[in-house]
Amino acid sequence: MSLPPAAPTSAKGYEADKVSNAERVIDPSTGLTKLDLVRYYESVAEWMLPHLQGRPCSLVRGPTGVQGELFFQKHDDKLSIPGVKQLDEKLWPGHAGLLEVGTAQALANAAQMNVIEFHTWNSLAKNIDKPDRLIFDLDPGEGTSWPHVQEAATLVRTLLSELGLASWLKTSGGKGLHVVVPLAPRLDYDTVKAFSQAVVQHLARAIPSRFVAKSGPANRVGKLFVDYLRNGHGATTAAAFSARARPGLGVSVPVSWDDLATLKSGAQWTIATAREHLSFQTKDPWEGYWKAKQTLTGPMKVLGFAKKKGD
Repeated sequence: MSLPPAAPTSAKGYEADKVSNAERVIDPSTGLTKLDLVRYYESVAEWMLPHLQGRPCSLVRGPTGVQGELFFQKHDDKLSIPGVKQLDEKLWPGHAGLLEVGTAQALANAAQMNVIEFHTWNSLAKNIDKPDRLIFDLDPGEGTSWPHVQEAATLVRTLLSELGLASWLKTSGGKGLHVVVPLAPRLDYDTVKAFSQAVVQHLARAIPSRFVAKSGPANRVGKLFVDYLRNGHGATTAAAFSARARPGLGVSVPVSWDDLATLKSGAQWTIATAREHLSFQTKDPWEGYWKAKQTLTGPMKVLGFAKKKGD
């Protein structure tokens, strides 16, 4: 699997007896332990770091496992993790410095400190107000079958293609799928978010039997809410290769569109199986992603989207 240039990823690797509470079961449904989580992140660092480096990152900590209380951490004011970098406070005025996980050692250290999930912004720290991607999070409602989720992903891809945008796919590690559109970082968050909302509203009008444009469980029974809210300033999405803090410890894994038909769920791979899956990959499922620098000027015209005055 090809990768974009990345900073050095070497990590010493934790000896089992150096991982605190190594044998503590963090997922009773599978028996997976904290040591399993640390080992997973050590093993996928090469694939995961290009999705983390240079990008503000929020952490989901689960000190007692997936069934205990979870803590969402955006800053290091409550817990400082060795190797996890605090970014300049000026990047987000009025807030404490954001975090960046940029090395394999930082990734392993975070897991050692009970971090289960890694969520990233849609922009790089060096250009924090201009997103370089937009994400459509396919969130199935109660009673929505997996084939309908697969169909919805295909429909989202088709619409984006008609708008002139190439998209890439990954499992969410949970119930759904993420459709990712890389962008040249030219527009601000408000504009990109408004465009993504217009795409979702178009889907809901065109295929109301499948899509809704409003969040909330009551609005999406038997349907999908394509979550565009992930595209707002300060919003985050589970990074590629991040584990998810839920029973099974599913993992968000990049896949090719050709693989969509054979997927069984959004949590097809877990921290126990993802590394083996990656070892058998002979072709990068996200080939071309890192070089795609798409703009929204043409797609906005095709969709009939107009920026608000003052934008």
